[in-house]
Amino acid sequence: MAKILIYDPDTNQIYVEWREESDPMPYSYGRTLLVREFRGSSRSTVFWTTTTAMEAWNATRRTYGAAIPVGYAFKRIWEGGHGLQSQHYVGVSFDVGQRLSQSQRNQIWRTANNLGVWGYVEPLSMTPTWVHFDRRYARGACGGTSGFPTLREGAVGCYTLVLQDALNALGYSTRWLDGKFGNATRTALIQYQRDNGLGADGIAGCNTWKRIAAEVVGIGRTPTVIDP
Repeated sequence: MAKILIYDPDTNQIYVEWREESDPMPYSYGRTLLVREFRGSSRSTVFWTTTTAMEAWNATRRTYGAAIPVGYAFKRIWEGGHGLQSQHYVGVSFDVGQRLSQSQRNQIWRTANNLGVWGYVEPLSMTPTWVHFDRRYARGACGGTSGFPTLREGAVGCYTLVLQDALNALGYSTRWLDGKFGNATRTALIQYQRDNGLGADGIAGCNTWKRIAAEVVGIGRTPTVIDP
């Protein structure tokens, strides 16, 4: 049984669903995306995503009109497997089509790119044997649309979940993994910043994200990791 947290940017709320591995992902179209497909190689039974990522998936799947096999979707940041500030850790990123022909992947890419529902569709020249698209929803703290955004107290969503998950894995307890940047998360972040020679302002900006990501990506489950 998987616990799935879904952030809805329209309401700025996080909802919780419980699903079996063979069940469809919440807000997904029919049975086009099952829980086990979204989880992929992650060993976590706790996942998160957004309603907008699911809506983008639905639009792409309906327009393409055939199965789109998912190779990689969700990972928790301490599991690694992707870049230091990958959207896979946010639960809004998909690498698909690994088992399909190049012509099929080309069609999926054109579908995703032309729809305009994704925040980013990676050029095919960068993904020779798969198609990557993601529904990132905030500007990166270090500039541009890549990476994780600046977060401060009051922030709600999947980026806050990533921050909480990273801090907990590093031994700085946020008490909860709920996607809500409250006082406990701010206190944990300030202590992390103090311990690492960063400006202790309780704001996850460019330098703080760089330092946290460099430490936590791929370190594996630590004794201080918590599940909601």
